[in-house]
Amino acid sequence: MLELSYADEWLRICDDSVLTPGRGMAALLPDGRQVALFRDRAGRSYAIDNRDPFTGAQVLSRGLIGSAGGRPFVASPLLKQRFDLESGRCLDDEEVSVAVFELRARELAAVS
Repeated sequence: MLELSYADEWLRICDDSVLTPGRGMAALLPDGRQVALFRDRAGRSYAIDNRDPFTGAQVLSRGLIGSAGGRPFVASPLLKQRFDLESGRCLDDEEVSVAVFELRARELAAVS
């Protein structure tokens, strides 16, 4: 189970197995915001705001994952700006960034 740090607590977000390496997925938060979830091919998971700050569209989860200088990023599917998955910083415009959320994988106890 993947959990996301949200409002000073851990929120269950999805089963770990639903994230496909190299692809994104969106999840709805309790306040109506969306988070974009990613797993890279090395198995690391990331969570950033799904809203593209350049267009306002909820599309970052549909972007392409890559790396630049050893840093993982997602490129917006609309205008192609790249966002660092660890810091949220836009690699193409230093004035812009998106929120980053902490994730953790947690084993759930089996119910008998």
